[in-house]
Amino acid sequence: MTLARRPARIAALLLVTALAAPLAGCGYNDFQRLDEQVKAGWSEVLNQYQRRADLIPNIVATVKGEANFEQETLTKVIEARARATSIQATPELVNNPEAFAKFQAAQGELTGALSRLMVVSEQYPNLKANAAFQDLRVQLEGTENRITVARNRYIKTVQEYNVLARSFPSNLTAMVFSYSVKPGFTVQNEAAISAPPAVSFDKPAAPTAPAAPASK
Repeated sequence: MTLARRPARIAALLLVTALAAPLAGCGYNDFQRLDEQVKAGWSEVLNQYQRRADLIPNIVATVKGEANFEQETLTKVIEARARATSIQATPELVNNPEAFAKFQAAQGELTGALSRLMVVSEQYPNLKANAAFQDLRVQLEGTENRITVARNRYIKTVQEYNVLARSFPSNLTAMVFSYSVKPGFTVQNEAAISAPPAVSFDKPAAPTAPAAPASK
C-alpha cells in the first residue's frame, strides 16, 4: 500500500467504526442474533408438526382395521390433518399475524382430535393389544412432547425479540431496519392445547315402550 492511500484507508476504517458503534449500542446486532434464533426456533416447530402429520396416516390405517371403531372420531382426525397441512407453513409465516393465528388454530384443532382418538382407542381391547398401534402411540406421544419443547423455546425467543423491538432506544433501530414485532403462540391457545378432551362413553338410554291402553 502506498503512503498516499494509507490516510484514506484509515479514514474509512474510522468512519466504519463510528457508524458501527451506535448500531451496536442501539441493538442492531441483537436484532440480527434474535431474528436468526426465531427463524431457527420456528423451523424446529414446523419439523415437529410435520413429523406428527406424517404419523397420522399410519395411525388412521391401523384404527380403520378395528371393527366398529367410532367413525366420527376418525373422521375429525382426518379432516383436522387436512386443514393443518393445507396451510403453507413458510418461514415468512412468523411475520404475518393473521396467517400465523390460522396455522396455530389448525394445529390446536388437530391436537384435540388426536387426543380424543387416543382416549377413544382405550375402549377397544384389540387396539390396546395391537403392537403396531401401541408403537405408533408411543411415537405420537414422543412427537407431542417434542412439539411442546420446540414451541416453548420459540415462545421464549419471540418474547425476547419483541421486548427488544418495543424497548427504547432499540425500538428506533427496529423502525429504521423494519424489525417488526413477531406473533407468538397465545396463552389461550396453549390452555386449549393442554386441556384434556371431553369424551363420554355413556350409551343413550333405551326408549321406553309406550304404555298399554287402559282396558275399559
